[in-house]
Amino acid sequence: MLFSKPVQHEIKQTVQLAIPIIIAQLGVVLMGVADNIMVGRMLGKTALGAAGLANSIAFMIGSLAVGGLAVVAPLVSKANAEDDPGRINQLFRSSMWVAGGFSIILTAVTGVCAAYFGWFGQPEPINILAQPFLWVIALSNIPLILFVATKQISDGLGLTRVAMTVTLVGLALNVSLNFLGMSENYFNLGIMGAAYATLTTRVVMLVILFSYVRFNRRFIRVFQDAHRVLPLRSSIQLITRLSIPGGFQFFFEIAAFSIAVIMMGWIGENELAAHQVAINIASTFYMMASGIGFAGGIRVGDGRGQGRPAQIRRSGNVAIGLVIAFMTTTMLSMVFFDAWFVSLYLNEPLVREIAIRLIFIAAIFQLSDGLQVVALGTLRGLSDVTIPTIITFVAYWVIALPLGYVLAFYTELAERGIWYGLLAGLTASAVLLLFRFYYLTRPDQIRKKLGW
Repeated sequence: MLFSKPVQHEIKQTVQLAIPIIIAQLGVVLMGVADNIMVGRMLGKTALGAAGLANSIAFMIGSLAVGGLAVVAPLVSKANAEDDPGRINQLFRSSMWVAGGFSIILTAVTGVCAAYFGWFGQPEPINILAQPFLWVIALSNIPLILFVATKQISDGLGLTRVAMTVTLVGLALNVSLNFLGMSENYFNLGIMGAAYATLTTRVVMLVILFSYVRFNRRFIRVFQDAHRVLPLRSSIQLITRLSIPGGFQFFFEIAAFSIAVIMMGWIGENELAAHQVAINIASTFYMMASGIGFAGGIRVGDGRGQGRPAQIRRSGNVAIGLVIAFMTTTMLSMVFFDAWFVSLYLNEPLVREIAIRLIFIAAIFQLSDGLQVVALGTLRGLSDVTIPTIITFVAYWVIALPLGYVLAFYTELAERGIWYGLLAGLTASAVLLLFRFYYLTRPDQIRKKLGW
């Protein structure tokens, strides 16, 4: 038999958790993909570059909350393993307060970026379209952040199909609203049709998910009247303490890719449009891999709650093995079907040629990208956030961006130089984060973590 029974069981548990999370993650990223495909097809390369840039800036800022709140699901999983519904209630209410704080601060920051969009040094046609688009997307980050906070309780309890279903409904709604908003036969709002579609969709998704979690009988033991009087201060402090460095882990990577978008705009409109196509494809596979990372983190949190060191290491190994298999498959698909992927977005020959070159580099870093996001997920399950935050900062801001800038503007590599820098940063992040996980799950270290 290829795997022992405990490993087979772990694979089954991780896959059952991961598939709905992957579909939900895929649904979220496909909203952006659908926006870009429809904008590119219906409005052209300038609108595509503007929408992609504005979305990148908004998501870069919002990633502090999206990534930070991901620390809550492993805490919920741990409390569930300890059969403590009161603690789950505290975590849920506390995470909503923290999410509210994130929403106010980060929306204000995004608004400043929209007000002073000229800071980014983009071509004037991009500025004209992207600035109003960013204002609306900044507002849409509020329901997105609250949705992510609500999602943590269902994912942490292993009910990952809930958010998956809501996200798929949101995807269908977003595509429909995009068409109505941008089509000349209906509202004819141009690029703003996509912005309003995103805002509306995120509000609807939040209302559906929050209503389900709050009133469905599956969660009835969590929302007992007796739990309402439980104090929240310590839980809010814990989530804040973990989510800020956890958010910066996600932010450092997302921001590196967003800065890459800005640098690409300095090279030219064709390069910016090609970058948006290639990064959309790479991001789709990355978000699917992050689903495996979230599942791995939940399983590690479950092992912590039950005080099982062997399960903690085994959960990490299984998640790592699954992402290696998955990202190897995606790498091959990008190599063999690169032209087909690009054809989904637009048919301009020069943009297609540049995008295909970038997709080849993206294929190379698929494995590193998958390994680093799974390593981060398993470390979140251990509530280890400070050292991974330092690692991600060094990988993306000390290695990836400076190297990419030098290669792009001081060699003949141009747009490829930016992507080679990203490749170097992702590889460094993967190696260091994996080392960190295996160091912390050594017998002597894991006993300290469990308080033995």
